[in-house]
Amino acid sequence: MHALPDHLKKYIVDQNDQKYTPKEQAVWRYILRQLKNYLKDHAHESYLDGLEKTGISSEEIPMIKDISKHLEKFGWRALPVSGFIPPAAFMELQSLSVLPIASEMRSIDHLKYTPAPDIVHEAAGHAPFLAHPEFAEYLKKYSTVAKKAIISKEDLDTYEAIRVLSDLKENPTSTAEQISLAEKHLNAVVEQNKTVSEAAELGRMNWWTAEYGLIGDVNQPKIFGAGLLSSVGESKSCLEAKVKKLPLTIDCLKYTYDITEQQPQLFVTPSFKHLEKVLFEMADRMAFRVGGASGLEKAKQARTVNTVVLNSGAQVSGIVSNYEAQNDRVDFIQFSSPTQICADDSQLPDHGKEYHATGFSSPIGKLKGISTCPSEMSNEQWESLGLQLSQKLVLHYESGFVVEGTYFGRTVRHDKTILMKFKDATVTKGDKIYYKPEWGPFDLLLGSTVESVFGGPADRISYGQNDDFVVKKVATKKLSETEMKINQLYSDLRHMRTKFSFESAGLPTLTSIFNKMQELDSTDWLIVLEIYEILVTRRSALSKETGYENFVKTIRQDLELKKKSAKDNADSIEHGVQLATIQ
Repeated sequence: MHALPDHLKKYIVDQNDQKYTPKEQAVWRYILRQLKNYLKDHAHESYLDGLEKTGISSEEIPMIKDISKHLEKFGWRALPVSGFIPPAAFMELQSLSVLPIASEMRSIDHLKYTPAPDIVHEAAGHAPFLAHPEFAEYLKKYSTVAKKAIISKEDLDTYEAIRVLSDLKENPTSTAEQISLAEKHLNAVVEQNKTVSEAAELGRMNWWTAEYGLIGDVNQPKIFGAGLLSSVGESKSCLEAKVKKLPLTIDCLKYTYDITEQQPQLFVTPSFKHLEKVLFEMADRMAFRVGGASGLEKAKQARTVNTVVLNSGAQVSGIVSNYEAQNDRVDFIQFSSPTQICADDSQLPDHGKEYHATGFSSPIGKLKGISTCPSEMSNEQWESLGLQLSQKLVLHYESGFVVEGTYFGRTVRHDKTILMKFKDATVTKGDKIYYKPEWGPFDLLLGSTVESVFGGPADRISYGQNDDFVVKKVATKKLSETEMKINQLYSDLRHMRTKFSFESAGLPTLTSIFNKMQELDSTDWLIVLEIYEILVTRRSALSKETGYENFVKTIRQDLELKKKSAKDNADSIEHGVQLATIQ
């Protein structure tokens, strides 16, 4: 496996196997058992097989390093991250065949669905399908395309607002006021975002495929999207008739989504191969393939750092603030932010953000009377124009731009001149002045066409910290004294289920756990359900003890009461009872 680039290492965290509480282990177990029971009939046939091949068990939260060992057999690996990581970082990791897995575990309050990334969603949702060669190949190709996408300032603002809200909702110490304010802020940010960037369109495609995709016959589809596979609630409701099923085409990009709500429609791909067809149809209209004035316009509207690539191989990274073009012929490019100039994704010496700290601009195009691109002109052609070191040189462009100054060097890559340097330079077009001698040395880009415009800097390491690569980590939860006592009871119950022989009396221990739990938290239904499961599955041993039938009756009555008082979890309790009974 290739070493991880330095700029991605900052997102990787340690997954401490002691970080998960016994209650979180119980939540994982409940979710996985419910999902496996339902999805054996309703998920794509490779899902359960993928769980086994990636070593993911229902009984305990997996260690990501163990998942990674299994994924290496399929050319992938997994690394732990903390909560949301920026989309650009996520896609770059996937393009390197790395599955980033949020190491946090959802709380029982978000049992059915959590808006924040967690290990249920990414380990039990995404990892199994990496064992399927066609889907794994699609995901890698998608990530390669997605990391070239232009992301807008509004996208970054929306991403940050979603991250904050999701973290608050998952944090038990958050107040209702904090959540309400975060929701209002997210709504305001979304309302202000009037344009749909390439990154947003690809985000929609990812949502309707890898996250919420269905596969097979549009009338009887199977589930393969990780968002559905990891949601106890939506994995069941998504196949109901009330959710529209549409054939997957590039039109899916027109459909927005709300991560906090169940989706009113889903898209069905006939096969994993079809995903690539739709992806490439999307890629063919993106700026990294189209280039030209339309690509520059996308970058200008985005107001984020992007890279403009000329046919000479020169790459300029910064915020595109202006450009001039006749039809699709680009004549001039201007960057307003600290700018980097590269070739082959590597920053040229002395052409980083520090040197071009206030921005960069240059005319491009062909010179008047010369059909060859300036980057490909021979030494004889340059000499015919009067090119001599430390001598004055005047260049007249077809577009009307004129560059005049003292020439003192050029940069050549792959036998092409990509940059020329002037002192005492002026750049004009008619009466308009674009560059003055007092502004210092002038660097002239050589190239006649804009071949590509893609998202982010060409050399991320040299460019340094960028808005789309901000690191934020989820705060560690602190347990109260009561919560610690509750977790001890969950631990005792886990010990009974996994290590207790039941050759000696078990009923008194179960009764004690139940009574103590009622004193600490009479609303907790999951531990009562686990007690019921042990009573049912160990019936042959426990039924010999005095008071067994009465205790079973007490537990069932308590579960019925909890179904009535906890309406949001009534179906979860009932499904748990049903699964315990049949097993």
